[in-house]
Amino acid sequence: MGIPAIQQYSIAKYIIGQKLKRNDKYPLVLMLEPLFQCNLACSGCGKIEYPKDILKQRLSLEKALQAVDECDAPVVSIPGGEPLIHKDMPDIVRGIIARKKFIYLCTNAILMLKKMDEYEPSPYFTWSVHLDGLQEEHDKSVCQDGIFEKATEAIKAALQRGFRVTVNCTLFAGEVPERVAAFFDYCMELGVEGITVSPGYSYEFAPKQDVFLPRNKSKQLFRDIFKAGQQRRRKWALNHSSLYLDFLAGNQSYQCTPWSNVTYNIFGWQKPCYLLVDEGYADSYQALLDETEWENYGTGRNPKCDNCMAHCGYEGTAVNDAFRHPLKALWTSIRGPRLSGEFAPELPVVYKKQRSEHALPVHVDIPFAADNESQNSQKKSA
Repeated sequence: MGIPAIQQYSIAKYIIGQKLKRNDKYPLVLMLEPLFQCNLACSGCGKIEYPKDILKQRLSLEKALQAVDECDAPVVSIPGGEPLIHKDMPDIVRGIIARKKFIYLCTNAILMLKKMDEYEPSPYFTWSVHLDGLQEEHDKSVCQDGIFEKATEAIKAALQRGFRVTVNCTLFAGEVPERVAAFFDYCMELGVEGITVSPGYSYEFAPKQDVFLPRNKSKQLFRDIFKAGQQRRRKWALNHSSLYLDFLAGNQSYQCTPWSNVTYNIFGWQKPCYLLVDEGYADSYQALLDETEWENYGTGRNPKCDNCMAHCGYEGTAVNDAFRHPLKALWTSIRGPRLSGEFAPELPVVYKKQRSEHALPVHVDIPFAADNESQNSQKKSA
């Protein structure tokens, strides 16, 4: 795990406090989205598809810090758009540090070298640099040549200045496990603190829909990546709990807990999560908790969630599982994810809506009844 001990301790203390208060829903992470404007047009992102007048809007310093105080999550992730475009970002970061929250400032790094002098190293502040693979894969993912080189140059400069730096990686269809493993090796050689990795979520408004992974293929991809790591005898500092990594490898039947990773942006508190952009907004954090029909989202509960395995929905579930079953979490951490055998059974489909072309991409490959029959036939043939 690439998370420092002081941060692990602070989050554990926070969770214990929530459980002692008997709170059944509490955020581990606030996704503070200060703008949607970006200086890239990535094929798998739908954020910049908003109209121009919305792309020009900015979350004010006052509202940003009010949201941090309102939900009181121990970790604040600042995505976008591209946050470094926001002129008040240094003040937002300083205000969050003063509250002793752990910040991950997510950036494509195009402006990082230019803006770096506006920030100071702190145990509470981390540059989270977007890299989706080695040079060929990353530049293809962001639809612009030369970005990988700029990002790695900025990472090296930040590390030399004493900043905490992590890499934020999203995996898409067509990934070659050995290339991903080589990329993880490269990140470790750069000296970053850790890597956050997740299969891409199929944004409804993304310019390209054929880049997203179906659920079963996500699980197999992660198994193959972890196998490649074993063959290389390399250890990667992945910024995830051991049980979330085990979930990615298809070994845990987890339900999404979207309330563990709440989102605040220029429209307000987004229902139910960072990834679903058309489910409505609440005026306050408490209203978000009270008004959101949480039971209508997650695996088998909503067609829009069918292929999602993103950490913003399932890391919180894994962390809660670790608190309930610490020996299981410890053993998984020591052993690593299981890389053979059948996948854990999927949760049942309970939604009754007819799937539509708009609600679900055409590449769906969900391991429900059809996949179980396929697995059974494979076992017989073996």
